[in-house]
Amino acid sequence: MPIYRLLRKLPMGSDEISRLTTAYEKTLHTIGLVDRNDPLAEIIAKKIIEIAQTGVRDPAKLSTLAIKELELLRRVKNPAIHRNE
Repeated sequence: MPIYRLLRKLPMGSDEISRLTTAYEKTLHTIGLVDRNDPLAEIIAKKIIEIAQTGVRDPAKLSTLAIKELELLRRVKNPAIHRNE
């Protein structure tokens, strides 16, 4: 699982690791991503860690923010997809 590999490199306690993995799993579940080897799973893991480093600690909030930021990136990279919205 990408998040565990990334977290091993960071100095974090077990409570913080638990919060981040909970947020990661919630995010994957919410977007319906089952394949943990999908490159998107690693992007999500990195985004969760990045947001947590800003001070956000609640797993549900981390998940929500990660999904919002990833949606924003998708819209920027593919503006034609959302022209008619």
